[in-house]
Amino acid sequence: MSGGRPGRRLVVEADGGSRGNPGPAGYGALVRDALTGEVLAEVAESIGTATNNVAEYRGLIAGLGAAAALDPSARVEVRMDSKLVVEQMSGRWKIKHPDMVPLALRARETAAGLGSVSYTWIPRERNADADRLANEAMDAAARGEHWTRETGGTSRDTAAPPEEDDTAPAWSSATTTPTTTLLLRHGETALSVDKRFAGTGDFPLTDNGAAQARAAARVLRDQGIDAIVTSPLSRCRDTAAAVAAETGAPVRVEDGLRETDFGDWEGLTFAEVGERWPGELKAWLADPSAAPPGGESFTATARRVRTALDKLKVRHRHRKVLVVTHVTPIKLLVVAALGAPMSAMYRMQLDVASLSRIDWYDDGPATLRAFNDVHHL
Repeated sequence: MSGGRPGRRLVVEADGGSRGNPGPAGYGALVRDALTGEVLAEVAESIGTATNNVAEYRGLIAGLGAAAALDPSARVEVRMDSKLVVEQMSGRWKIKHPDMVPLALRARETAAGLGSVSYTWIPRERNADADRLANEAMDAAARGEHWTRETGGTSRDTAAPPEEDDTAPAWSSATTTPTTTLLLRHGETALSVDKRFAGTGDFPLTDNGAAQARAAARVLRDQGIDAIVTSPLSRCRDTAAAVAAETGAPVRVEDGLRETDFGDWEGLTFAEVGERWPGELKAWLADPSAAPPGGESFTATARRVRTALDKLKVRHRHRKVLVVTHVTPIKLLVVAALGAPMSAMYRMQLDVASLSRIDWYDDGPATLRAFNDVHHL
């Protein structure tokens, strides 16, 4: 048993918010000793673009995780000013929104590892400390920064990499078995050969792309893959099928892993877009919330990719999963794992049929283990 006295009584205060709903969002949570009121832990994070309810659930999950880290056998009272979350987690209200289902499952899974958990609604003014933490995270998000706070450390602005930050080193803070995602970009298509925008259009693999998929399948054959999750687009489904044929792993289609919708730019080269939409292209390269005409922004893509990841982590906890998807979803998962600003995705090169790997830990930061590996090609 780790930390604290068996059966210790703890209070979790959690909150989350979004400026725009959806908009720049963040959560905050703290853990108190129920008898003394002493603050034992604080956690907070800016989470990109999300809704209020998503941010509130993320705050709950973080608060429960912090309590479990202090004492897995603790009796916990959760106090929140979100009546929706309190009523849903208490089992009195049904969860209707699909984005909330995987988050509620994660919260219940975390709560199941504690001695007991109860939920209490409190007025907003009694939740001021959690609200303050959430607002600090949202203030950073509004500046285009990714901010986190952890017990025993200080607030961290990760718009630039922190120097000599040893408050929570990735090699020592995570102790559980990770949920491993192997990220495979689909094989070559005619559009990737010509470096054209290929979003939600259903472009097939070329003969070379099919060969690349088979090459990736051979190298993945002995990796112990438990499941395959794929984008619904045929270039990914066909790549996933090649791996399934080698590994025998079951395949599940996840719509949230589809590529960004590039709208009117679909099928065009970068140069062609620059000639026709110079202003829009400049804005798109500078601002992840800017969308191509008739298309989807990277912030919108990030929201559904994060939901897809949450579902995966619930369904396949502590398993090894192959995710077959596209350039943008893979880059966004890497950004999330590193706690990097969205602008970092513009500096990543990701080749067709390349492999990357991220380990997601329940009790610590994610770890990027490999990126753009093409040794099998």
